[in-house]
Amino acid sequence: MAEEISDKHELNHEQMPKRDQWSETHSGQLTSFSLPPDVLSGKHRRRFGPAKLLSVILVLICLLAGFFGGWFEADHSTKAGVSNLTSGAAKEIIVNQGQAISDIASNVGQSVVSVLATQSTASTPGTTSLFGNGGFTTNPAPTTESQDAGTGIIISSEGLIITNRHVVPAGTTSVSITLADGTQYNNVQVVGRTSANDSLDIAFLKITNLNGRKLVPATLGDSSAMQVGDPVVAIGNALGQFQNTVTSGIISGYGRSVEASDSTGATSEDLDDLIQTDAAINEGNSGGPLTNLNGQVIGINVAVASDAQNIGFSIPINDVTGLIKSVEQTGKLEQPYLGIEYVPLSTAVAQQYNLKIDNGAYIPSSSAIGTSSIIAGGPAANAGLKEGDIITKVNGVSVNQTTSLTSILDKLSVGQKITLTVVRNSKTFSIKATLGSAPTG
Repeated sequence: MAEEISDKHELNHEQMPKRDQWSETHSGQLTSFSLPPDVLSGKHRRRFGPAKLLSVILVLICLLAGFFGGWFEADHSTKAGVSNLTSGAAKEIIVNQGQAISDIASNVGQSVVSVLATQSTASTPGTTSLFGNGGFTTNPAPTTESQDAGTGIIISSEGLIITNRHVVPAGTTSVSITLADGTQYNNVQVVGRTSANDSLDIAFLKITNLNGRKLVPATLGDSSAMQVGDPVVAIGNALGQFQNTVTSGIISGYGRSVEASDSTGATSEDLDDLIQTDAAINEGNSGGPLTNLNGQVIGINVAVASDAQNIGFSIPINDVTGLIKSVEQTGKLEQPYLGIEYVPLSTAVAQQYNLKIDNGAYIPSSSAIGTSSIIAGGPAANAGLKEGDIITKVNGVSVNQTTSLTSILDKLSVGQKITLTVVRNSKTFSIKATLGSAPTG
């Protein structure tokens, strides 16, 4: 039996965004000093005798020396004070941020688990051989067992855990969970996972028997409140063997769309509406949390660029809060959906498709994406949506680069009636639709 442990979820390629150019110029002013004209004029000098003139000059020298000495001392004291203040403030910021990361590692770390999923795959079938008195039988096909190691986030004290779909893919035969303190549970159930072609790579697990123990759930934040440049912390089972590794960085971008695959290239998936971060994310971090400095989970780590440094991607937590609520209430995964393939719009995407609108969910033509962009018989088709439509609002909530169509729909319920604001051929109108239940994997 061959055994392989991995969490291989990488990007085949990622187009690097152009770096914003910026500069800052600092300027200073020279302080000048001059004596009144009547003091320096020849007329006034001729009025004084040598002794008086000498005494006046000495007084003036003393005054000038006192002034420049005082100015020099004050100026340098001020600069030194500003320098010390700046240095002290910077040091305090660094110390405070370091303390915050340490606190996150301690507090959030207890809500982060390591996930080990086992899959069995059939190898080449066995040969047919003689059996008994001339009868034939086929030897059973040998199986190869492999294991995927990833990360999960505890979201309820009763043992509900969220992770990535590719950590516990279809065909998983068993799942074990290891808590931060080393406690291991083998009786873990896969509650549900999104379908393989869904851009939301999410799965839910449940420890069926905690033996009376109450787990510590993570605190969920608001991903839409985060901005590019905000500091973040990632925690995960790095490389599948270094449990609760902590790294830090910033949010580098929003609304990223990527094609991710395992290291063999055998399986791939299209992921949309992702947070980009430069916090180091490695194999095994999949399914782990990306947090703000308050220790609130604002993303679920899902992929890393294999051909670049410090380019990782996370699913915004707002995209899954509706699913979490649904699983907590019903015990099963029911994902509301419209039944469309859409492209999140940005300025660059709008230019690519020659569109006048740069915010919303664009339904491309089937020829552009190679598959049907509107599922036959689905809610969108029944409501009358067409290829080329742009959904700009759902129940009055704008669809934009920080609030995706997916995140809005996932806050709603299966069977709920909604109103879509749609732009078609430069005309804006409303369409009524009833949300269906997305197929799960």
